[in-house]
Amino acid sequence: MAAGRRGAAARWAVVAALVAVLASLPAVIGALPASDAAVSAEALKARVLASATVRFSGYAESAGGLSLPVTDQLTSVANLFSDRTTMRVWWRGPTDNRVDVVTATGETGTHTATFGSWTWEYERATATRTLGTPLALPAPPDLLPTALGRRLLSEATDAELTRIRARRVAGRDALGLRLAPAESASSVSHVDIWVDKATGLPLQVQVAGARGTPTALDTRFLDLDLTTPSPATTAFTPPPGAAVRVGREAEIVLEAGERIEPVPLPATLAGLPRRRLDGVPSAIGLYGRGVTLLAVAPVPYRLASGLRASLVQSPAAIRDDRGVRVAAGPVGLMLVQPSGGGPYILTGTVTLTALAKAATELPGLEPSR
Repeated sequence: MAAGRRGAAARWAVVAALVAVLASLPAVIGALPASDAAVSAEALKARVLASATVRFSGYAESAGGLSLPVTDQLTSVANLFSDRTTMRVWWRGPTDNRVDVVTATGETGTHTATFGSWTWEYERATATRTLGTPLALPAPPDLLPTALGRRLLSEATDAELTRIRARRVAGRDALGLRLAPAESASSVSHVDIWVDKATGLPLQVQVAGARGTPTALDTRFLDLDLTTPSPATTAFTPPPGAAVRVGREAEIVLEAGERIEPVPLPATLAGLPRRRLDGVPSAIGLYGRGVTLLAVAPVPYRLASGLRASLVQSPAAIRDDRGVRVAAGPVGLMLVQPSGGGPYILTGTVTLTALAKAATELPGLEPSR
């Protein structure tokens, strides 16, 4: 009997060892040396920008360390950049995809179509229809390494790009590319992107703030399948009995831009040129390019009051005659109120010094001479 027990114990020990080996395989595969290639930084960027039509499915994870001081109306946006977000994605194209955010309590799916998107909250049985707008709020699909990598590289100059070492991501060879923004106002020191050697898909993106600070955002694929997803998987129709609503969060700033007496925005702020966006009120300004962006927009008084209360609670908040400003990693926020006008928010991937400079360049806030 004793020998039988010893034999059984030995067999279970073998099973336990096999389970341990299988559990460690993803980490082992990720640690395998990656096969690099003699591809220039410029050519690798071109492959990334051409990858939007590559179809795939997989799992991705985003980890952000930005504690954004926002009001209850924008909590979902803050969570995207401050939490760990696990996403299941099915991608048939930029206007035909689905991204499910998986949490311990359930799932929320975002189905992107030509008109905009549907957001389906499984536990609440609620479907939200949101139209695409020039100033749409960030959503889970924007955090995918593929979408974020393409957007950040879309306006990068060749001089800002260098190659870095390859690595294994999601079990695939990924070529390394670094983007270091040239603008002195930028609060981002660099962005590292690892690109699938076979398809040009960005598999991992890391956004670094000032030297010596933790990575502000790290989004990567854990698994990738290049099989084309079924159109039935990405399509969405609210099921019978579902509550259907219209998403209006992105309209808060647009409405403020139309109702609040605007100040004339200059052609440049903090050395960054203004961009033009169709369908956006003239009271709203977007400055800069690529990684370095600064947005200036009027906000409703009720929203400004809650935002000011959140900002001043931060131990790192700076308050002076120009307003109140705070940095959350590489993202800066500043609330100002020009004389004779309503409150304005300045925010973007710029330094607090650049925010203060921009505030003094807004009409009504120029320093006295």
